[in-house]
Amino acid sequence: MKATLTTCLVSFPLLACGVAIEGEAPEEPAVGVEAAVTPTRASVGKKIFTDTRLSEPAGQSCATCHDAAHAFADGRPGPTSAGATAGRFGNRNTPSIAYASFTPALKTAGDETGYMGGLFWDGRVATLEGQVAGPLLNPLEMNNASKAAVVNKVKTSAYASQFKTVFGSTAFNDVDQAFAYITQAVAEYERTGIPNRFTSKYDAYLAGTATLTAAEQRGLALFEDTTRGSCASCHLDKPAADGSPPLFTDFGYDNLGIPRNPANPFYTLPSSLNPAGAAYVDYGLSAPLHNPRQAGKFKAPTLRNIALTAPYGHNGYFADLASIVRFYNTRDVATWDAPEVTYGLNAKDMGDIKLTSQEEADLVSFMLTLTDGYHP
Repeated sequence: MKATLTTCLVSFPLLACGVAIEGEAPEEPAVGVEAAVTPTRASVGKKIFTDTRLSEPAGQSCATCHDAAHAFADGRPGPTSAGATAGRFGNRNTPSIAYASFTPALKTAGDETGYMGGLFWDGRVATLEGQVAGPLLNPLEMNNASKAAVVNKVKTSAYASQFKTVFGSTAFNDVDQAFAYITQAVAEYERTGIPNRFTSKYDAYLAGTATLTAAEQRGLALFEDTTRGSCASCHLDKPAADGSPPLFTDFGYDNLGIPRNPANPFYTLPSSLNPAGAAYVDYGLSAPLHNPRQAGKFKAPTLRNIALTAPYGHNGYFADLASIVRFYNTRDVATWDAPEVTYGLNAKDMGDIKLTSQEEADLVSFMLTLTDGYHP
């Protein structure tokens, strides 16, 4: 999967990318009229995405951990997400998928980061379809025993006829193919059905229809300052060469030196689910690459809607934006817990930036301008 931005209309705050017209959410059909509306992959994908029957036990949907009210991240309390089975938790903070469709496949980057792209914190899958498949079968997430179990739930759903309209009358005949159709439908929803993207105050500012406050302007200047952290080098804040809006990530990888999170409930899981117990170390990118030189590296997330997606860091170590900004600023000169992986730390862009408390606050003020849904 490589999402393209070549058809984007750069009229910021309403923007069309490919076949998806962003901005206002599409109206839901009136009660009793739905049968007359021709279903699409995206519309069926949304139904799958929000179907709480698709976990074992029932009660959790994709939208449980990717809540639209929290920019399609998990708004529930805790550093990592609770699974469908009581007492089970993932090992990582759930990332937002609002802009996941723009992520390229994992590849070598040719710079100091080494790699860029891929989905999940460690880039382990190349496509949205792969990203959809994982949680459905993960025992720490939706906990289905097999593809057949998922297919059967969709086959017996209220939208099964719409699924067959989209994928054909024999869509459920072969389990592997039906499961692939399920992932394709949800992936299409993520590509074209997520509303309100690229509608932040910063987008309006780039379009000349909004003015930044003094604090926001100071924060932007710091964000772009190449001598003081150079945030924009990893979280690109300018439109691309083709005029498409900035994604606020280069999809690269770094070991930031984030400490292990003692509040991570994954450490307490039984050995059948976490053999290492409290000694578990999350090696990030090195695991899918089988390359110890990449240990502790995690993908730079987009900063779009960052105010809505707390907690922060791959393990949810930071409860708020102020805390993670302070960590970037003072990691090497203040009292912080030891890094989870101590070698290969990014020492170039962070650790002792020498920002004042006011400058830290200004950076946060700027990042608050990246929340979609801005209305002048």
